[in-house]
Amino acid sequence: MKRREFISLLGGATAAWPLTARAQQAGKLPTIGFLGTDASFWRPWTAAFTHRLHELGWTEGDSVTIEYRWDDGRAERDAEVAAEFVRNKVDVIVASGSAAPAAKRATSVIPIVFAMDNDPVSSGLVASLARPGGNVTGLSLQSPELAGKRLELLRDIVPHFRRLAIMANVGYPNAALEMEDVQAAARTLGVEVTRREIRRVEDIAPAFEGLKAQADALYVVSEALVGANRALVIKLALSAQLPTMFNQRGFVEAGALMSYGPSFPDQFRRAAELVDKILRGTKPGDLPVEQPIKFDLVINSKTAKALNLTIAPTLVARADEVIE
Repeated sequence: MKRREFISLLGGATAAWPLTARAQQAGKLPTIGFLGTDASFWRPWTAAFTHRLHELGWTEGDSVTIEYRWDDGRAERDAEVAAEFVRNKVDVIVASGSAAPAAKRATSVIPIVFAMDNDPVSSGLVASLARPGGNVTGLSLQSPELAGKRLELLRDIVPHFRRLAIMANVGYPNAALEMEDVQAAARTLGVEVTRREIRRVEDIAPAFEGLKAQADALYVVSEALVGANRALVIKLALSAQLPTMFNQRGFVEAGALMSYGPSFPDQFRRAAELVDKILRGTKPGDLPVEQPIKFDLVINSKTAKALNLTIAPTLVARADEVIE
């Protein structure tokens, strides 16, 4: 065999060599860089992620290292953390949809797994769901009928539901897209819409001014800024006596009326499965982006009482959880 052919073969073998073997050869554990929004809010999701990793044979501190970083809803922090992960030469980066673009800009080599993104194709994270290509894959939150189902649920619990306020951080492209989807679903149901656009925490309180007189309920598009400031959003909504719809359980625990959407713990369990495949040698671009398969409806009965709303027995029966 010629020397050039041998070197080419060796290079190809190294690229295909599982990351675990390379990490062990280098004398260190494989490292996952995990970038989230809020440590306490994400605790159920990180627990689901690490538990599934453990089931797949990865024990934190024993066979794998996880470096956790939190942006606290500050988008500028994502680029800083992504650059840090690249400097530290982590083996895989796990991020939310809002943080994944910063990770992708920071590296075209280190595999990136996003655990949730509304529309990863439109946002430019992947070329397509079936063939992501490049170094990014993950799980989409995309489900075209979700906006309509959430509005139907609001109609089931809010008497004379005719006017809807939608609040979204339009500085985040996916949130702006969801706002449009909700507005389209509202038109189909004959519901009037008032838009409230935010871009930073200072915009949240002014967005509620005069809102009660213009809306019967509030649909909040959830992302990093809203998640980091959930207590403020929910407090202002309750003060305005506005029933609220969010996308997942954590907001209902914090006092929102209801949530309906993909099960986020399930999303993170499945993200762990993608990480496992990557650590064992599969290229992220060869792993199709997965879509949600489990959805949860959660209702806060205490909040319903505070808003003088009655939850019909049929709705209670449909709920995955009613928080007392």
